[in-house]
Amino acid sequence: MTGENTNAPAGTGANGVDQLGGGSNDTVAQAAGARKPATPLDGALWLIRHGFPVFPCDHPAAPRCTGLHKTCDGSRGKHPAVAFTRAWTRDEQRVQETFARGLRNPAVAVGACSGPNGERLLVVDSDRVGAIEDVAAARGERWPATMRVWTAKGHHDYFWYPAALRLGNGLGALKGQFEGDVRAGNAYVIGPGALHATGSVYWLDDPERPPLHAPAWLLDALGTQPTTAARRQSWWDAARPGDYDRARGLVAFVLDSRPGTRNNRLFWAACRAAEDALAGREDVQDALLTAAVRAGLDEREALATIRSAFNRMGVTA
Repeated sequence: MTGENTNAPAGTGANGVDQLGGGSNDTVAQAAGARKPATPLDGALWLIRHGFPVFPCDHPAAPRCTGLHKTCDGSRGKHPAVAFTRAWTRDEQRVQETFARGLRNPAVAVGACSGPNGERLLVVDSDRVGAIEDVAAARGERWPATMRVWTAKGHHDYFWYPAALRLGNGLGALKGQFEGDVRAGNAYVIGPGALHATGSVYWLDDPERPPLHAPAWLLDALGTQPTTAARRQSWWDAARPGDYDRARGLVAFVLDSRPGTRNNRLFWAACRAAEDALAGREDVQDALLTAAVRAGLDEREALATIRSAFNRMGVTA
C-alpha cells in the first residue's frame, strides 16, 4: 500500500473509533446529523474515523476547478485536487487543515483501503436507484444490504473482496446489463458529505452499517470476460450525456488512423481514456479496442497497447 497512513486507526478503542470491519462512533453519527454528514468536512471525518483513506476533490461551489488536470471538462465536484494514489490520509489534523483552506469534496482512495482481514474494497456505483438490485434479481439473487452512500442519481455500495483477486473498473460479464460502474484497484469514489454539481449531497444510508463481503456471484461476473456482442456494442449507444462528446472524439481519433500511425494514436487515446477513468468517467477501453480493430490493428496488439497505456497512467486495465 502506498500513501500516508501512519496515523491509521489501530482497532476499536474506548472511544468507539474502529477500523472498517464494523462498529460505529456514536459521536460522529450524531455530529453528522444522524443519517448523513452535513458538510464535506463531516463526511471526511466520518470516513477516516472508520478507517477509510481520504483525499480532497474539487468542490462545485469553488470559484474555479481545483482539480490537477490541465483543462477542466466542466464536470465539477469530482476531479482529484491531489495525486490521490499517494496523497491520501487518515490523519484528522491533516484533514481539518486541508478542508479549512477552501471548499473541497471528500473522496475515498479505493486502492488504499484494507478490510479487517486484508481484503480490498469494491464499490458498485449504480447510475439509477435500484440498478444493481435489478441485475441481481435477473440472476435469481437478492442484493445484500451493505454500506451505501446515496448519490445524485443512484448509490454507491461498498464491499470487501479477497486480496488475491485482481479487479479493476471493468464490468466483466455485467457489461451491457448494469447501468453503472464498479471501482476497485487504482480508483476512487466521492464520499458522503460531498456536494454534487446538481446541488445534491452524498449521504450515508446507515452510518452503523459496515461493508459486507461481496457476493460470490458478483465477483464471478466481474471476473468473467464480457460476451463478444457486448464488447462490440457501440459505446455511445449507452453513453452518459456528459461523456458522449469526449468519448466519441477519442474513438473517432483511433478510427481515423492511417497505417504507420495507428498504434501511436491508439496509445495516446488510451492514455486520455485512463485519465477519464481516474476522474470517474465511463470506461471506454472496449470502444477503443473495437475502433482499433476496425482501423486495421490486430486485436491482440491493440489490447496490449491499451493495457500498456492504462498501466503507464497508473490505472488497472
